Order: sequence, then C-alpha cells, then structure tokens
Amino acid sequence: MITGQEIFNIVDLFTSQSTINFYENIFDNLDLSFIPEFIESKRGPKGYSRHALTRAFVVMNCEHFREITLLCDFLNTNLKIAQLCGFDITKPLPSYSVYQRFIHDIDNNLLKEIMKSQVNELIKLDAIDNSIVSVDSTPIKANTKYNNPKCFSKNKFSNEKHPKSDKDCKLGVPTANNEDSKKNYTFYWGYKNLIMCDAKSGLPIYEVTLTGEKADVSSLINFLDKINSWFSLKNSKILADKGFDSKANYNYIKDVLHSEAFIAKNKRNSKTVETISCGNPLCEAGLAMHKDGKQYLKGSIKQKFCCPFRTSKDDSKCPCNHPKYNNGHKNRGCIKYKSISTDYRSTVDDTSDYFKLYYSKRTESERYNSRFKNLNLENASVRNISSISNLNTLGHICLLTVAIAAIVNKKEDKICSLSKLKRAS
Repeated sequence: MITGQEIFNIVDLFTSQSTINFYENIFDNLDLSFIPEFIESKRGPKGYSRHALTRAFVVMNCEHFREITLLCDFLNTNLKIAQLCGFDITKPLPSYSVYQRFIHDIDNNLLKEIMKSQVNELIKLDAIDNSIVSVDSTPIKANTKYNNPKCFSKNKFSNEKHPKSDKDCKLGVPTANNEDSKKNYTFYWGYKNLIMCDAKSGLPIYEVTLTGEKADVSSLINFLDKINSWFSLKNSKILADKGFDSKANYNYIKDVLHSEAFIAKNKRNSKTVETISCGNPLCEAGLAMHKDGKQYLKGSIKQKFCCPFRTSKDDSKCPCNHPKYNNGHKNRGCIKYKSISTDYRSTVDDTSDYFKLYYSKRTESERYNSRFKNLNLENASVRNISSISNLNTLGHICLLTVAIAAIVNKKEDKICSLSKLKRAS
C-alpha cells in the first residue's frame, strides 16, 4: 500500500520541473492577503481555501484554459501544481461547481485590491510610472449561440431578442479599424473590458468590465476618476483612440487631472469645406467669400461668410447664377458659417509631430490587448457579469504577476511574455 508520504515523494514525477519552478515563482510573488482565506461559518465545514482557489484560476490563465473543466482535469493530473496552489492532495480536489461558485461569489473589489498591490509593487521596481498612459477597450463575447457565425437565427442581433443564456449581456459594436469612417457595423452580444496601460512597459494599471452597450466616450471620465483616486495621473500624457474623443474628456484631463490629452480626433461628423490659405471658404462658383461678423456662443464662435458680390446690383456678377443671388434681397448671395472652437480640444493639433510622437506609443495598448486575449478570455465561458468581471481581473493579475516574477528573477526581457518566462523557468 502506498502511504500519504510516498505520494508526496512521487507526485513530482507527473509534472516537469520547469513547470513546477514557474508556478513556485508566480505564487511567491502573488500577495493574496486581501482575501480572507476561509469564510466564517458557525455550521458545517469551512470549505476549500479561497487562496488556493484564486491560485487555481491563475493557473487557468497561465495554461490558456477557456473552460473550468479543463482546469479541473489539469490539476487532477498534475497534483504537484494543485499542492502548490494550496490544496490538500490527499483529499478530493474541488469539483467544477466549487470553482463556478467561487468565481461568481468572490467580491471583485477584493481582486481589484490584489491588482492594485501588484501595480504598486511594479512601481517600486521601476517598471510602471504615470508619465505616459494609454486607455483602450477590448470586447468580451458572451457565451451564447447568437455570437456563433454559423447561427442563422432571424434577427439574432435585435434588442428585442435577448439571449436567454446570459441575462446580463448587452448588444455591442466592436471597433474593427480606427481609420475606417464607413458605417459598416458588426454586432455582438457581450461585454467590454476597459483597460489603462503604462505605455512604456505595456503593463496594465487598472481595468473595469462593462456591458457591451456602454460607449467608450461616455465611460472615460468615471474610469479616470477611479484610477486617479489611488494612482496619480497628474502631469501624465493620456493616450486614447478616437472612440474616446469628446470635449468633455479633453477638458476633464486638462482641468481636473492637470494632464495632457492625446486623443485622436473623431471626424466622422465633420464636413470638408474647400478654403483658401487664409481660411476663408469658397462659394459654389469657386470665389473666396468675405467675413461678415461673428456670433459668440458657449464654447465656440460662429464666423459668418457672405458672397463677395453681396451688395452688387449687377445680376450677371455671380458666375454660377446661384438662386440666392437672384432672390431680390438687398444683401444677395449665399452664406456659409465656420465654427471656431475655444475649448482645449480645439487647441490640440493632431497633425503635429509632437502629437504623433506620443500618440504612436498607444500601440502598447494594442499589444497588451493581444496578450490579454491570448489568455482565452475574449470568448466568455461563464454566463453572468460577476463571473466575467472576476475572470478578467484575474487575467490582469496573472500578467502583472508574470512581470514581477520576471524582474525578481533577473529576466527583465520577459516581463511581457508569459510563454517565454515559462520556458525559461
């Protein structure tokens, strides 16, 4: 008969030493003190350690498992990893329902505290600072048949036909190309993860999971306000794509955060008017129009332009014989208006070399989104916003812990690569 001590002696044989070393380094640099290990209960057993369950979900991310069932199978066949998580391998390991209940019930604020702790540790290690930060969002598709391209259900992307499998998800529109101004929309049922990254190291600072219908532009101020409460954004250069472009967002960054905004201009609703070098528009006949007074509005000035032959009595002066020129009025000819903004957004020149220099660093957000999606979190396996929010936060915690472990073990070149650190362990 094999004794319990003998099991401990041979359990290492089922898992490679490099994998064991990797998870030892990860768990040594993961502070779970913010989560009470056991839930106090006057009756019944105290249950599984919540620290062990949290580590198990970190393993799930590191192994790129999309479903909890794959995590169960992995830990049952790699008992040494289960032991490192904190489970008693002489007893049955948690079942699927235990993991499912844990990821649904755990307070996301506790996981956010762990993430903040990891970020603060990276600040101490000089891997993260607030000089240049980038904001972006990534879609999370709900676990519903309507998101399957092979589903031919009629009106599957109609608000009146909400998926029964996930009552929390909402209809969203993913941004495929920031340069594409054509309204070729695609839809999905699900959520979105709003993420702020350090644009120099490519590491996450803060995140929040929203339902799919939430617009990026209207979510930015509240998002930045939550970050600024614990991670100072003063004198930062804040980068974002045109999905976040608005006067309110620009003014908040300048007036409240006292920072610089580098947000691409959203020009979908702007009209291109042909002008001469001094800025005066051309009429339909191709003639430069004359200034004719200003109208002062809140946040902008409306400049009026009139026909160059406005007071002429000669009916043949207009080359194109415009109807408004022959309308019998004393001041004849066409009129155009040009809006001159006086807010902070209008002073930012997105065509300047200065703007392009910093905005080019926003690609770190795209790179991080790619690494985050590689954890298999883009397509949800659970069916409620609580579980999805917790899985997303644990995914970010996993990548932050990888960065800390890489720095502590003098492997700074691998802070942004989970797979490379695993191979090098």
